[in-house]
Amino acid sequence: MAETKATPQEILARADALKQTLDVTFRDKIVESIYADAESIAAKVVRKAGERQFDLDQKIDRIVTSKVWGLPLMGFLLAGVFWVTITGANYPSQLIALALFWIEEQAAALFTAIGIPWWATGFLWHGVYRGLAWVVAVMLPPMTIFFPAFTILEDLGYLPRAAFNVDPFFKKAGAHGKQALTMSMGLGCNAAGVTGCRIIDSPRERLIAILTNNFMPCNGRWPTLIMLAMLFVAAAFPPSFAAFAAAGSLLFIVLIGVAMTLIVSAVLSRTFLKGEASTFVLELPPYRRPNVLQVLYTSLLDRTLFVLWRAIVMAAPAGGVIWLMSNIHVADHSLTTWVSGWLDPVGRAIGLDGVILLAYVIAIPANEIVIPTILMAYTNTGMMIEIESLSELRHVLVDQQGWTLLTAVSLMLFSLLHNPCSTTIWTVYKETKSAKWAAVSAVMPLSIAFILLFVLNQGAHLLHAVF
Repeated sequence: MAETKATPQEILARADALKQTLDVTFRDKIVESIYADAESIAAKVVRKAGERQFDLDQKIDRIVTSKVWGLPLMGFLLAGVFWVTITGANYPSQLIALALFWIEEQAAALFTAIGIPWWATGFLWHGVYRGLAWVVAVMLPPMTIFFPAFTILEDLGYLPRAAFNVDPFFKKAGAHGKQALTMSMGLGCNAAGVTGCRIIDSPRERLIAILTNNFMPCNGRWPTLIMLAMLFVAAAFPPSFAAFAAAGSLLFIVLIGVAMTLIVSAVLSRTFLKGEASTFVLELPPYRRPNVLQVLYTSLLDRTLFVLWRAIVMAAPAGGVIWLMSNIHVADHSLTTWVSGWLDPVGRAIGLDGVILLAYVIAIPANEIVIPTILMAYTNTGMMIEIESLSELRHVLVDQQGWTLLTAVSLMLFSLLHNPCSTTIWTVYKETKSAKWAAVSAVMPLSIAFILLFVLNQGAHLLHAVF
């Protein structure tokens, strides 16, 4: 009996059916088999002197990439970098702020002495310059600590292991394991994290990483988060546990950011950016001693100064706008009072108020000026201010303005989830070459923030009314 030849269409149909029956990890198993054979062959080869390092690398990797110890160790290392950055940046930030504000005071006095109009002095020195000084004082010290520490882990060879550990979670979300590295960079600066997404080869997965990097709290958001943690969380515990409680709340906020990244990545990969996660075959490099000169160049010049310059350029108009709104009066009220009053109903619906929303609108160029702007509006001063004493800060926020724990929780979540700063939005545009995706990167997290906070606060009010 003659054998019937299959048509090309039937061959393609059979091939497609066979593809569907194969396990999704087929390529991973092939790679594992190849490396297993290579290791068995290498084990039979006589080793030369000085090759013990390879054995040491393998022993370390059994722990670093372990299913049991890999993730806790990764969390411990990143938490260590995080803690060193926060604690190490406080004192330098204060010194830089004192020096820059001293320059402002002397320059303003000089302008007054030579007869420059008060509005010109105020706009230039108490507005534009003070805004720039605040950004530099807040951003520079953390970045000069975080980026070198991050680069050392990168140069040491650990970061590929971190990506290997979390790849299964991102694969389930339809994203790429290397996204974990860009998220870690986002803890220093979201603009740098967006730029770091270049390490992801797949355009679809790179776009997902770019759009979700904002859920990692950057340097500009930490002043707000730390202030709320110290004022509301730490105050609820005995002094001996206050610091640990505040640190725990900050870590919890970061974990919420990680969860939101995975959730939004999963939604994007199944809707607008539909597709399967690409295979992540990673050959772990050997551990090596970090190159000091390379670390300094990469972290300080290529990352810190680059990001800081962009922030300064974007923040320059913000300080001037803040000063103008506080010093231009209409019907005996400043523009700050008028605009915050219009925004107040929206702010109250999500557990905040009009002043807080106005501060975040003005601070789109740089999140570092949120708290100074809020205090300026509450105290009716004509320029951005900072209150150093926690007791004085509590008096302004709690006693005078009626902030509660729900307000603090709402503000912490809003600070985590709201739109990125203008520097990051511009970086998204430069990386994607698309105004549409730059707009999505701004509108999407802001919409999520409003929806979640509205549900949270309305639910809290409902429970309060019932019980």
